[in-house]
Amino acid sequence: MMQRQEEAQEEDLFDRFKEILTINPALIGSLTSIAFIIICWVIRDSLKVKDVCEKHVFITGCDTGFGNLLAQRLYRKGFIVIAACLTEKGSQELKACTSSSLRTVILNVTNPRSIDNAVAYVATETGNKGGLFGLVNNAGRAIPIGPTDWMDIEDFHRVLDVNLIGLIEVTLKFLPLIKKARGRIVNVASVMGRLAFGGGGYCLSKCGVESFSDSLRRDMQYFGVKVSIIEPGFFKTGVTSLEIIEKDLNRLWNRLTPEVKHLYGEKYFEKYLKVQRLSMNTFCDSDISKVTNCMEHALTARYPRTRYGAGWDAKFFWLPLSYAPAILADVMLKLILPRPLGYKRVLSKNQVDV
Repeated sequence: MMQRQEEAQEEDLFDRFKEILTINPALIGSLTSIAFIIICWVIRDSLKVKDVCEKHVFITGCDTGFGNLLAQRLYRKGFIVIAACLTEKGSQELKACTSSSLRTVILNVTNPRSIDNAVAYVATETGNKGGLFGLVNNAGRAIPIGPTDWMDIEDFHRVLDVNLIGLIEVTLKFLPLIKKARGRIVNVASVMGRLAFGGGGYCLSKCGVESFSDSLRRDMQYFGVKVSIIEPGFFKTGVTSLEIIEKDLNRLWNRLTPEVKHLYGEKYFEKYLKVQRLSMNTFCDSDISKVTNCMEHALTARYPRTRYGAGWDAKFFWLPLSYAPAILADVMLKLILPRPLGYKRVLSKNQVDV
């Protein structure tokens, strides 16, 4: 009796499966097509360029952080790496981690003469070897960052001159060598270039890097040059050093006029510092290889991606939030950040004036 019931159940399940196949052939076809596309994309994404030992890569901002780790990794893979450092100390420490034969150059991306010297050095190094295969624009800074009305125009210049204007000038001056090699340009932007949630020049600069990279990619496609954008989330580097951020916030606060200080209030400043500590200690990922993995793929893949979201917070929180209605991000940040002490007085005055 039990055996007959089991056989009947099996026949019933088989009949249901046949019914699904009969009723939903379009669904089965769609799922098959999606699976086929995913498999093809994975295979295409895994294809690599050949003969990396003969290829030159120039990386800016190699004193610490992403640039430093990328230079070490590419050097060990056999690339001819030319690492640009801001200081002689950074250059010596990088060589100590790799080899004294690693090529380095001192570069200040805000100094046109320094950029010209770097271009001349790279041109000499590449010689008749096919030009510069890879340019990684990694140099950057974050501070000053804070409420917009705490800033002056020089605060914006300090960030924009490094993160955007310097990046553009370096790219333009290296373009002839890149075009000669039909190479790659990798520009480091940020999730804050897609979703601005802090005052100062950082978000502006990274949004500019996104736009510049998009237009550059479309212009250079005819010359065989590929351009990729790296969009890291929060990572523990010199740029996100809590000590440096707090020191600069204190500088901004101490120079405010008494009127502005009164409008915000001492408690606002204390709470703002607490939010910075919470975000840096909670969100910042210490595994910066998640970023350098993306950079490396952009340089070594036969078909590099246009954009790379680096870090789980970037992939599953910040970048998706950037596609959401602006009001959602506004409400979220309003809940996180403190409110100025004087905002109620301003509201009351406006109501009286009306």
